[in-house]
Amino acid sequence: MPLTRSVNYLMCGGVGVWFNVYVYRVNKRWWARYAYVMSAVINAGIAFMAIVMYFALQSYDVSINWWGLDIDDHCTLASCPTALGLAVEGCPMH
Repeated sequence: MPLTRSVNYLMCGGVGVWFNVYVYRVNKRWWARYAYVMSAVINAGIAFMAIVMYFALQSYDVSINWWGLDIDDHCTLASCPTALGLAVEGCPMH
């Protein structure tokens, strides 16, 4: 998977657990018939929306600052060293 935040993993895991545990227990016949179809539909939907968003936004020079575009922790202390005894200005000491 590309660089993502934990919310992306949680949503993928949540959908997977719901479909493969709850739906499997409630209706095994329906699950056996549509498990691969559901997977294909989700993947196709992601690819389709990526194309739509590209043509709708990028090709017209629309610039949106979404929260998911920053590959950053948004924490000023994230770059502080964690080894004992290192003193860096602006970082707490252990």
